[in-house]
Amino acid sequence: MDTGAGIRLIEHVEVAENTMAFRFEKPAGWTFRAGQSLDMTLTDPSETDAEGNTRTFSIASAPHEPALMVATRMRNSAFKRVLKTLPAGSEVRVEGPSGDFTLHNNATRAAVILAGGIGITPFRSMVFDAAERRLPHRIFLFYSNRRPEDAAFLEELESLQRKNPSYRLIATMTEMENSQRSWTGETGSVNPEMFARHVTGATNPIYYVAGPPSMVDGLRTMLTESGIDADDIRSEEFPGY
Repeated sequence: MDTGAGIRLIEHVEVAENTMAFRFEKPAGWTFRAGQSLDMTLTDPSETDAEGNTRTFSIASAPHEPALMVATRMRNSAFKRVLKTLPAGSEVRVEGPSGDFTLHNNATRAAVILAGGIGITPFRSMVFDAAERRLPHRIFLFYSNRRPEDAAFLEELESLQRKNPSYRLIATMTEMENSQRSWTGETGSVNPEMFARHVTGATNPIYYVAGPPSMVDGLRTMLTESGIDADDIRSEEFPGY
């Protein structure tokens, strides 16, 4: 796609409490690698603020899917207020794709993925791409949220395990006392003991971490203190803009 090309909104849907996914028409021939991002600029927004009219989003859709999808927590910024109220057919401008936060090529090495909250977006793209292309990588996706109500794409990430036997989802909730739903999965923060229970038969893994900056820092520290080489840890922070 040319720099600054326009794309039109198809729809936006709530995928978790205070979290919206936005699906846009994907121009013919536009390609990206699962895990990459794009810069989105609102055109002639009804309001703006000091943070400006452009944001970087990981692409949540996989390359084979027909629409371009991004997802975000709906915080109270001018950008997000405008984005939330855009009617279908509205145009935004995008630049990209960019970034190299993508699945490694050597399929003999497992991928251990640690996602916190909306940090799931690049990994949704990765795991759906891996299933579509029948990649042989062993993939363990640890997905941490406060409550099931906050976990975007949870049901489809669970269902994907039936399509790809090399992929496993381990979802965990840290504040079930505040939830109105039942939960039989893991609880508490991701930790080495949780790894030991679930990461089996993983050869020399590459670790991927994405989420809020404080969580990313904490998980990187946990991994290095567990003896993981820093060269085998790849991370991306999702600030709350």
